[in-house]
Amino acid sequence: MTLEEIIIIIFRLIGSFTVFIHPFYGALSVILIDFSDLILMNVLKLGGVSNYQALDKILDLTYMITFLIITLRFNKIERYIGYTLFLYRIIGVIIYEIYESRLILFIFPNFFEVWFIGICALNLSKNHSKLTKKNFFYLLAPIFVLKIIQEYILHINKVLDNYTLIEFIEIFIK
Repeated sequence: MTLEEIIIIIFRLIGSFTVFIHPFYGALSVILIDFSDLILMNVLKLGGVSNYQALDKILDLTYMITFLIITLRFNKIERYIGYTLFLYRIIGVIIYEIYESRLILFIFPNFFEVWFIGICALNLSKNHSKLTKKNFFYLLAPIFVLKIIQEYILHINKVLDNYTLIEFIEIFIK
């Protein structure tokens, strides 16, 4: 294991626990920290990362488990949906590890992550208890669509595979 991998692992593990301080803002920081390893890999020159996709998926499990722990605080239906989406993603990660095809990551997107952030955002609202199934669908459906688009860009189109994140950002700044 390289020093670069160790630094990324420590950074991601510590970042995963911010969700315990404040679920909504902690979850947002976890997502930013998740993407930050792409920047760290471009900035650090301490031996590289041998298999980024495998390392990223393992580290994703740490923040997903913290999300799952917080899910225990949610009402019954929200917990059930959370457990189902968590299990769906875990099955996808296991299949990905077996076949090493990024198509699997597209087929099994991390809906659990966006669902968790959506529920945490709703919990900030005083009207959360008045949420109907119809409103719930209208709230999360667009987020799920955006997640599918993100997974397509990352795992099917593989946009960031051809560029470092910094180079990709520079393309849009020009």
